[in-house]
Amino acid sequence: MNDVPDLGPVPRRITVSAEQAGRLVAEQFPHWAELPVTAVENGGWDNRTFRLGDDMLLRLPSAQEYALAVEKEHRWLPQLAPALPLPIPVPLAKGSPGATYPFAWSVYGWIDGTPPTFESVADPIRFAEDLADFVAALRSVDASHGPQPGRHNWFRGATLRTYEARALGALEELRGHIDVAPAHELWTRALRAQWDGTDVWFHGDLARGNLLLRDGRLCAVIDFGTCGVGDPACDLAIAWTLLSVDGRDVFRKRLGVDDATWARGRGWALWKTLVSCADSLGEDGADARDARRVLSGILTDRG
Repeated sequence: MNDVPDLGPVPRRITVSAEQAGRLVAEQFPHWAELPVTAVENGGWDNRTFRLGDDMLLRLPSAQEYALAVEKEHRWLPQLAPALPLPIPVPLAKGSPGATYPFAWSVYGWIDGTPPTFESVADPIRFAEDLADFVAALRSVDASHGPQPGRHNWFRGATLRTYEARALGALEELRGHIDVAPAHELWTRALRAQWDGTDVWFHGDLARGNLLLRDGRLCAVIDFGTCGVGDPACDLAIAWTLLSVDGRDVFRKRLGVDDATWARGRGWALWKTLVSCADSLGEDGADARDARRVLSGILTDRG
């Protein structure tokens, strides 16, 4: 019997305009109807994000699959927030389908900050420590009734084999552009690394776009759409995709990560980066250069 989850077809995303989002607010939350609604630059892929006035934001799923996370976020984020050392989004209200928009949606408080880059982190070691402390606190929350991996979070917390076809497909596309042998070796090692089966909470998508800096320091963690309980190795991918070499060592030591979990975490970073590199072949923009830089770091740091 095949126990590897099926990701299913690519989600059919929809567009949402600021005018449509404003109509949703006016229909369902008339006390906010006079507040301006403006699109957020780089406002997300899984969700369309809009500012509502100065102090709130609207988060509207872009496909049915992403809308599965709305109920989870409203149930769990208010419970997680008090246990965590950094601010996270806490929903203020839940909207319903309307104004030709077909899914449930959310109103959150706005959290100021800017996403980090390799250059904008003021102190890479302090950043790694702060991030490790956040992950440790999240893992310490009682996971006994938390949401198990599923389509609501694209099976984060389940087996890495869920993404094997995508990783190997990207590796084949990159043949001739990179040395595929060490990449394949690291991928195989990640698949063989066993999880002990103890459920813990994880964020599921610790990436640059979901971390916020203020004055060069980590100040908040956002977008918990992929959160859940299960194998926490997915939250280690950030060690290669953003942290410095020294920061990566500090991050691992502060969390006390064993060899098997570290290998799986590197596997999560590897499949994401292989796909990013394959998708950006022939390009020379900042994202393409960052993807190649991260892949080089993963292949150099072989544990």
